[in-house]
Amino acid sequence: MSEQERVRVELVDGVADVRLSRPKKRNALDPAMFEGLVHAGEALRKDRSVRVAVLSGEGPDFCAGLDFGSFRAMANGERLSASAQLPPTDGPARATGQRAAWVWAELEVPVIAAIRGNALGGGLQIALGADIRIVAPDARLSVMEVTWGLIPDMTGTQVLPELVGRDVAKELTLTARVVSGTEAAALGLCTRTDDDPLGAALALAREIAGRSPHAVRAAKRLLDAAGRVDLATGFAAEQTEIGALIGSPNQVEAVTAGFEERAPVFEDTP
Repeated sequence: MSEQERVRVELVDGVADVRLSRPKKRNALDPAMFEGLVHAGEALRKDRSVRVAVLSGEGPDFCAGLDFGSFRAMANGERLSASAQLPPTDGPARATGQRAAWVWAELEVPVIAAIRGNALGGGLQIALGADIRIVAPDARLSVMEVTWGLIPDMTGTQVLPELVGRDVAKELTLTARVVSGTEAAALGLCTRTDDDPLGAALALAREIAGRSPHAVRAAKRLLDAAGRVDLATGFAAEQTEIGALIGSPNQVEAVTAGFEERAPVFEDTP
């Protein structure tokens, strides 16, 4: 199966519906899946008509982590992920697994992960690349790597503490404890629960897609920088972004549509 078949993308009204498509293997990660994730993310980055992306898995699971073939190869000191054919990058994520997760964080538009069934190990780290995670109450999530004598190396060690705090991140990582969707939401590992996470994610995506794409992208940039830059830099960035938005065509359209009590029609221009 090619990487295009591993990850399927459908774009409707600005919402990119991205599906990991290896359900018989619980959407496990092999070189073709890594390639599919990175290529899909890179393609969406270049498409200005995309306003929101929803990331989910076909079948009963989000992603159960590494393919068993990868573990067998590790016994001989091999890393099958290194064989994935990826485009060049100048971003901070360089390793294959890191890029498969971080490419979603690099999108200028919001990414919403819809999680049901298993999101284990590398599968959970991919979900951590999303901006928002909606999870089924009975989903199973785990930082699973220590079970196999490994550490989370797909950006998880850097992203997880931001979400749940350093102490909880250590507890989850050092024990490989499986948590339910309900507990994950309570810990901050996920945003909220829903019995139909994909339906909820798509509904939220459509709502966001109805907002000015320039305002949404600017808000994501600012919120992603919060806590990673000093306050003076963050405050200055706010003023730069608001200065670019005030009086712009989409901002004028938002105000005009509001006063005229109609749905706004926004442009997707750069």
